[in-house]
Amino acid sequence: MRAPAAAPAPLPTGMHVLERGWLSSNSIVFEEGEQLSVVDTGYAMHARQTAALIDHVGGGRPLARIINTHLHSDHVGGNARLARHSSVSVQIPAGEADAVRAWDVERLSYRAMGQRCARFSFDRTLRAGDTLELGGLAWQVHAAAGHDPHMLMLFEPNERILISADALWERGFGGIFPEIDGEGGFVEQRESLDMIARLQPRLVVPGHGAPFREVDAALRRAYARLDALQSSPQRNARHVLKLLVKFWLLQVGEAALPRLVEHFDRARYARIVHQRYFADLSFAQMLEQTAWQLCAAGSAVLERSRLKNVDRPVHSEAAQ
Repeated sequence: MRAPAAAPAPLPTGMHVLERGWLSSNSIVFEEGEQLSVVDTGYAMHARQTAALIDHVGGGRPLARIINTHLHSDHVGGNARLARHSSVSVQIPAGEADAVRAWDVERLSYRAMGQRCARFSFDRTLRAGDTLELGGLAWQVHAAAGHDPHMLMLFEPNERILISADALWERGFGGIFPEIDGEGGFVEQRESLDMIARLQPRLVVPGHGAPFREVDAALRRAYARLDALQSSPQRNARHVLKLLVKFWLLQVGEAALPRLVEHFDRARYARIVHQRYFADLSFAQMLEQTAWQLCAAGSAVLERSRLKNVDRPVHSEAAQ
């Protein structure tokens, strides 16, 4: 019989984790006297819900700051709505500043992934080595490349709490997208995991999923997944494609296979995956194969040529 999972360690007073589904990242709300700060804001489709949740947690207190760990669409989709008032400070990783100023949706990955995000601006950048005051605690800013070259994590050394973004989940980590672009990401992801191991957090608040404290076990799983992906770039490409299709399914619920093909024909990452890794198949065949792989993993069902979402995430172990 498997032992029951350990309950997450308590959070500091005034820190709240809004655990979301897999379409939207978690949001971490900090009470700061008469105002609030939030780390990450979910996907655009949930922006209204995100605003309502933050308002509920904060008892109507105004939001003063938005901090983004990275700028993937599922982490910044509420930025525009939440920062409609000029008094809200938006703080982003320094490496993304030029792309946000120009609102280059290709460099920001939104068009490349076939996703959407309302335009937002920022007034401060963050980089590794900075210290960020949140909820009366001093959080260290650490680099966490791999899933995204500019991603950051936040670590509070006294409470030993890590906000890990998509560098570490309880069962895996975010897809290694830079490898698809030929920029490298496996080595960087390993460095991020090594950093987490050195920090020795007692509690991890991931970008997706519930907070957890069995960190050593999560790291062992993550290293094993990374070894499997690094051993076969094609396996990583297949996993990235499954993540993209699953994310789209979470938005639309279900779609005919021709619509799936039409949507991803406009997404650069899908075209690159086809050209570099699956050129022996047609583009439609590659996506139909991806649909069947999601069905085999229990993350979707295919009925009469319509792919339907199933409420089950695509974890990194699905790449093996």
